[in-house]
Amino acid sequence: MADNVFWHQGQVSRAHRAERNGHKSFVLWFTGLSGAGKSTLAHAVEAELFRCGHQVMVLDGDNVRHGLCSDLGFTEEDRHENLRRIGEISKLFVEAGVIVLAAFVSPYRSDRDRVRSMLPHGDFLEVYCKCGLETCEARDPKGLYARARRGEVKNFTGISAPYEEPLRPELIVETDKESLTEEVARAMEVLRRMDLVPEGDPCAE
Repeated sequence: MADNVFWHQGQVSRAHRAERNGHKSFVLWFTGLSGAGKSTLAHAVEAELFRCGHQVMVLDGDNVRHGLCSDLGFTEEDRHENLRRIGEISKLFVEAGVIVLAAFVSPYRSDRDRVRSMLPHGDFLEVYCKCGLETCEARDPKGLYARARRGEVKNFTGISAPYEEPLRPELIVETDKESLTEEVARAMEVLRRMDLVPEGDPCAE
């Protein structure tokens, strides 16, 4: 960073925005193999929170790579940079009072831990969308596993690149065993238990 760059503090704080919104802001980070159901669950939780009047936004891996990270590939170094940028964007959204639902394979623990460290304690919740590789391959919604098996996609997580499972996630959902309705209910229960969806909130009922 250049030595002539300074942080400018605004007059409207995160606390002011939370008071106006009627809820806290935080990051719910969905991680897991491709095809594990991260985006599906993130969008379902988004719909539930939005129904209750919350300011909420999904950041999805493919969507972000269409713009902000369109210059990055899938090498280990590019994956690190991709998630560094997402972490910074997530932090800005949280400061703006928005609940962030981030759905990224994010295969390395160090990257997920780095994003967690960017935020105050309790503002980053890791959701492990656990699903067997065989099931993910059977789903293969984008045809990526088939291409990876043919050698057409390099550094593909689960096939030619590693995935490091979370050690202590706030929530584990077994997406090959639970229904989407059950998964959403469990995610909302975690938010209630951590007082991120407080009593009196429509989503707490």
